[in-house]
Amino acid sequence: MAMDHHQQHLQTFRAAISTLLFPLQQLINAPSSSQQWLSEKLMTRQQLQEDNTRLKEQELLLRVQLQKLDTLQIENIRLRQLLDSARRIGERVLIAEIMSVDLNPFSRQIVLSKGSQHGVYTGQPIIDAGGVMGQIIKTSPFSSIAMIISDPDHAVPVTVNRNGLRAIAIGTGTSAELNLPHLPNNADIMQGDLLVTSGLGGRFPPGYPVARITNVIPQPSAPFAKVTALAIAKLDHNQEVLLVWRNDPIQTAEKEDQTEPCTTVEQAEGVCDEFVDDENINHNAQTPSEPNP
Repeated sequence: MAMDHHQQHLQTFRAAISTLLFPLQQLINAPSSSQQWLSEKLMTRQQLQEDNTRLKEQELLLRVQLQKLDTLQIENIRLRQLLDSARRIGERVLIAEIMSVDLNPFSRQIVLSKGSQHGVYTGQPIIDAGGVMGQIIKTSPFSSIAMIISDPDHAVPVTVNRNGLRAIAIGTGTSAELNLPHLPNNADIMQGDLLVTSGLGGRFPPGYPVARITNVIPQPSAPFAKVTALAIAKLDHNQEVLLVWRNDPIQTAEKEDQTEPCTTVEQAEGVCDEFVDDENINHNAQTPSEPNP
C-alpha cells in the first residue's frame, strides 16, 4: 500500500474496478432517485395552486414596493424643484402639503397643512416651482385655506416683463386661464409675453412669474382689447406648495387680525385705476382730434 501510494502502481486496476462497480452504484441509488422523481411527477393540483398563489402574492408585493420607489423618486424630484425655487427667491419660505381641494366648480381653493402656529398669515402668497399659485385667505392653528389665482374672485397686479406695462390678471374659474381687462387696443402686449407680479397693493412681492399671454384680440368697437393668459404654475397638479414671507418686516399674528381679506377684483382694480387713467390719456393723445366744422 505504501509503494502504491508513492508510485501509483494500482491506479489502472482501481479505475477498472470503479468502472465495473458504477452500474451497481446506480442500482443502489435508484430507489431514492425514483422516489424523488415520482414525488415531483405526482404533486397534487392543490399544491401547484398553493405555490402559484404564493408566487403571485410575492410578485404583487414586489410590484407595490417598486411603485413606492417610483413615487418616492417623483416626490424627490418635486421637492428638489421646490427647494431650487426657494433658493432662487432668496426669501423665507416654508413647504406645505395640499390636504384637500374645494370641489365647488365656481371656486378654486385648497387646504394646506400649515397654519398660524407655523407663522402663516392671511394674504400670504403661495408659489410652486414655476410661479405664483395664489394666496392665503383664512388661517387656523394647524391649517389654512388658500385661493388659487384662477379663482374668479382673485386678481393679481402684474407687469409685462418685456416692457413694464401694468395690468391686472383676473381668474376665470377654469383650471389655469386668466383674463387681463382694461388694456387698450393699442397696448404694447403680444402673445408669449411673460407676466410677473408688480408688487402693487403689497400682497405679492415683485418679480414672481404669473402667466404667459396666449391671446391678444383687439376690439375696434370697444375701448379695450380681449387679452388672455395661461398660468405658469401647475395649479391642478401640485401636492406641495411654498409659503413665502417677504424680506420686509413679516406680518405678525397681531397684525393678521387687521389684515384685509385676499386681493379681490375690486381691490386690484382700485390699485390699477391710475394705470388705466394713464393708458386712456395716452390713447387719447395718440388719437388725432377731429377738426371743428
